[in-house]
Amino acid sequence: MALTAIPVGFVAGLFGIGGGLITVPFLYYIFGLLGVDTQYIMHLAVGTSFAIIIPTSTVSVLTHHKYKAVDFNIVKNYGIFVIIGVIFGTIFAATLKTKALVLFFSIIIFLLSFYLIIIKEKQKDIVIKIKLHLKIILGFVVGFLSAPMGIGGAIMNVPILKFFGYSINKAIGSAAAIGFLIALFGAVGFLISGSFLKTNLPLSIGFINIPAFLIFIPITTFMARIGARTVHRIDKNKISKIFGIFLLVIASKFLYEYFKL
Repeated sequence: MALTAIPVGFVAGLFGIGGGLITVPFLYYIFGLLGVDTQYIMHLAVGTSFAIIIPTSTVSVLTHHKYKAVDFNIVKNYGIFVIIGVIFGTIFAATLKTKALVLFFSIIIFLLSFYLIIIKEKQKDIVIKIKLHLKIILGFVVGFLSAPMGIGGAIMNVPILKFFGYSINKAIGSAAAIGFLIALFGAVGFLISGSFLKTNLPLSIGFINIPAFLIFIPITTFMARIGARTVHRIDKNKISKIFGIFLLVIASKFLYEYFKL
């Protein structure tokens, strides 16, 4: 867990993601080795991932904010619809059949990765006002998909904000702030649903494992600060390409998981 927390925290700060894409598979594997009830391993991995993202994304957002890379207006106006999506996604996760969702998710991430690799960073950022109906649709979809995956949603939100004219740095910083909201409501949802189902999982409250949370937090928060500082020292064009390649790797992994299911 301690070894996993190092790259999770760094990547969380670097790309504004919560780190759940790395945390969830590792926790799933670790909980399996520890003999946790197989019926609830994935739920426990996702719920714990959300709990870990809360302090990690807080540190990431505060660091990005120092570089004036967080647009709190979009966080408020768009974030509310993301939260609604998370609430529905968390309820859906309790009865989830994953195969079709994993395929859909991997296709979307493939498309977003190609978009980021191809796009060129503009010399001047012209932010297009996102219309209300688009905020509702995109926010709900991002929140709904993030909940069953245990992720902060930045892998979708960064390309979305880039599309609407945000610089890559501001897209990453703002996505990290939206990721905090996703993690907060996701963690509460999994805590309640786990308690409601009376799972009685060892050393856990609902679907949140306390030892895993305590091991990850000091390491991920420290590494998130380093990652967030690092991204502001890299050329903007390179960040978009690096993020695109990162998404390509994630999409390939999800596609591999789909064929294994």
